[in-house]
Amino acid sequence: MTRRVPIVTIVGERAMQEECNMSVQQAVVEKLRDLPDHHQREVLDFVEYLAQKNRSRKPRRSLKGLCADLGIHITEEDIAEARREMWGNFPREDF
Repeated sequence: MTRRVPIVTIVGERAMQEECNMSVQQAVVEKLRDLPDHHQREVLDFVEYLAQKNRSRKPRRSLKGLCADLGIHITEEDIAEARREMWGNFPREDF
């Protein structure tokens, strides 16, 4: 059974969130005004860094998908042969 929340409660919560956000914005601006110019520039750089970090990124393609159009098909036997070639002259008597 779902619980119904009165619309007044939802609207009130949104107003409180907006008021709280505005208070944070106002507090940041007030503190920023007290800082010297070089510190204000540092704050600006940091805010730009955070904004860039939040931007949506393109989803990455898998390596399998990146190589799909190259027509390369590697089998387990190919991998086993490459391992044998690579490790064939590895000194075993040291172990």
